[in-house]
Amino acid sequence: MATITFIQHDGTSRDIPLTEGTSLMQLARDNRVPGIDGDCGGACACGTCHVIIDREWLAAVGPRNAEEKQMLELTPDVQPGSRLACQIQTTGALDGLRVHLPEHQM
Repeated sequence: MATITFIQHDGTSRDIPLTEGTSLMQLARDNRVPGIDGDCGGACACGTCHVIIDREWLAAVGPRNAEEKQMLELTPDVQPGSRLACQIQTTGALDGLRVHLPEHQM
C-alpha cells in the first residue's frame, strides 16, 4: 500500500495510506493529522496547511504557484521545501513522501 509519512515538529511520525487524486491537505484532514487545519478548505488563502517537503521530493511535488508563494510569504518558518498541502495533488508517484509540519502549527 502506498503511504505518505507526516512528521510532527517533535519527531513523531505517522504513515497515512495515500489516496490518489486528493490534495495532501485533504488526506491529512481526513486522517486527523494534527497541525493541518486547512481553514480555507483548500483555496490557497490561509496558510494553515503549511508543510515542509524533504529536498529529494521537491521535484516530484512540483514547484510553488504564484498564489502559494504569496501565502507562504505571510507564514512563519518558511524554508526552501515549504509548500501548502492544499496545492499538492496526491499520485502514486508520491509513495514514500515525507512531510514535516512546522513548529508553529502544533
